[in-house]
Amino acid sequence: MTMRRACATITSRRAAAARQLLVALAVALGSSPVAAADMVASPSSAVEALLAPTPSPPAPPPPAADFRGETASGDARDLADWVVASRDNQGLPFLIVDKINAKVFMFDRDGGIRGATPALLGLGRGDDSVPGIGQRKLATISPRERTTPAGRFEAALGHDFEQDILWIDYGTALSLHRVIAGNSKDRRARRLASASVLDNRISFGCINVPASFYDEVVKPAFTATVGIVYIMPETRPLRAVFAIPETRPVLARSAPR
Repeated sequence: MTMRRACATITSRRAAAARQLLVALAVALGSSPVAAADMVASPSSAVEALLAPTPSPPAPPPPAADFRGETASGDARDLADWVVASRDNQGLPFLIVDKINAKVFMFDRDGGIRGATPALLGLGRGDDSVPGIGQRKLATISPRERTTPAGRFEAALGHDFEQDILWIDYGTALSLHRVIAGNSKDRRARRLASASVLDNRISFGCINVPASFYDEVVKPAFTATVGIVYIMPETRPLRAVFAIPETRPVLARSAPR
């Protein structure tokens, strides 16, 4: 054998060994044997493929509230999703009041819905309380001053003169409680049972819910703990009251109530 032929044989054997090594390496990194062989046939492409960064997996969607089929408006869902994703509720049970749709949603600390119900709200439309309203006698409060204010409140169970209630803002005498009889002309129970939201504005500002909802959903959720109540605005945009980002993921939603 000539020296030239010997050198060629050695070079060929080294190239074959190198190809086998590249195939084994490609298979070890997850390529199929066939794909690995194709890669080795084009060494530069093989090196580029092996050195290319592994694509990052897609980011998981942000956590969201679980309405479990309960009908809710888009704004109510946006608010609940933001509370869960941002942990604004600080690990506490939370309640959302949708004033426009006269509906209350009760959630556990993780954003799972515990119940929902129609509600009666303040007769006056507006998102602020009149200064000093909590110290005034009911007879002195005009219809336009009977508002249910919007905002975020830390709430706790307590009592008024007649019953146990959920105090939302003690300073403005704002609470959530069982529907009361009130003036017989108010027909509060009938309004609450009505399918329309147009007749749900009658209270002095407090939120009236069915007794069963208060006793079976609200009271157990707030027993031995405080919680957060979010009252949605009706005269201002939702994001003017709550720090919800403008860009929100598109989620499947039920039709608004």
